[in-house]
Amino acid sequence: MALIIQKFGGTSVANPEKIKAVAARVMKKAREGNSMVVVLSAMSGETNRFVDLAHQMQDHPDPREFDMLMATGEQVTIALFAMAVKAAGLDAISLLGDQVKIKTDSLHTKARIKEIDTDLIRKYHNQGKIVVVAGFQGVTEDDHITTLGRGGSDTTAVALAAALKADACEIFTDVEGVYTTDPNICNKARKIEKITYDEMLELASLGAKVLDIRSVSFAKRYKVPLHVRSTFTESEGTWVVEEDQQMESLPVSGVTYNKNEARITITKVPDTPGIASRIFSPIADAGIVVDVIIQNTHMDALTDMTFTVPSADYDQAMEIVAQIAKDINAESFSGDKDIAKVSIVGVGMRNHTGIATTMFKVLADEGINILMISTSEIKVSCVIEEKYTELAVRSLHDAFGLDQDNSKKTV
Repeated sequence: MALIIQKFGGTSVANPEKIKAVAARVMKKAREGNSMVVVLSAMSGETNRFVDLAHQMQDHPDPREFDMLMATGEQVTIALFAMAVKAAGLDAISLLGDQVKIKTDSLHTKARIKEIDTDLIRKYHNQGKIVVVAGFQGVTEDDHITTLGRGGSDTTAVALAAALKADACEIFTDVEGVYTTDPNICNKARKIEKITYDEMLELASLGAKVLDIRSVSFAKRYKVPLHVRSTFTESEGTWVVEEDQQMESLPVSGVTYNKNEARITITKVPDTPGIASRIFSPIADAGIVVDVIIQNTHMDALTDMTFTVPSADYDQAMEIVAQIAKDINAESFSGDKDIAKVSIVGVGMRNHTGIATTMFKVLADEGINILMISTSEIKVSCVIEEKYTELAVRSLHDAFGLDQDNSKKTV
């Protein structure tokens, strides 16, 4: 008998009919003798509705109360799912994050999982029940409800798989797997059969929305194989697994983009030791992630500091930067939300030369100016004007031959 974790996203449980269909799929596995843990998101659209409601109350909703509101979405779906299972003749029980004791830190709206108590889940499994857990939520040491941020249900599922030492962790979504790029803007995009944890981490961090980055990080740390697949078909999806030698044969595995980026520049900053810490510490303390950073040196021991933040955090970041600029006697500061980050990713970059040069030439040939560049061992990212995003993605996808059949090359 296998222990299987299955996570279903908001589009998979968007209405009662779909919840019943998901329940039938889970019960099929249970009737085959498997022990099932199901993690559910809120119904599609509910999260946005709650955000709108919160902003009708406060311009900047109180983080603790915001989490109390947001956590209600998953409570609805897990209860309805359990009812559907019971109506079909099997037994199920729904559990909230605080009931399972998914312990998190106290950073509301962006909490991180610290540990999971598996005793209650095992107790109900021993009673033959399908255990349904609310994704996206946890509880602090002093019993305050927290949420894990967008995509947090993936993290819940993988963390449970690691804690329970599950035999499989399947992430069901509205797409059939991980693609070489977004099929909505490139009709040549192909489904990838296998991809490494590192590649998936980069893709997730760079804008690919198939998996939450923290879920992939958990999977890599605890060696949990992930199977990303569609709720609406029986076909194989994409496996996220450890790297093997064959995966290095292709220099680039995928092209991704992120339009949810904003650029901030602080002009004529004193070029002195500790100045970077004075700029970025208050931003980090606010829970805002800084990505690409560029420092340009002027004469007279002054420098410009440019960096990117998520566009959702742009207004808050600009408020913080206004105070920082005043405190450090910078000349001025400015921001730009009309940007995007386009990236290529592949473990094969480690042993292939000229990848970045090819990327730069492709963008230049299309008349696309590069505003910022960021690299790692297996990725190259370029910040460009947002209006050129689709053109850049399609051109890079063609240039690296990602439309070609790579099924025998695995990745």
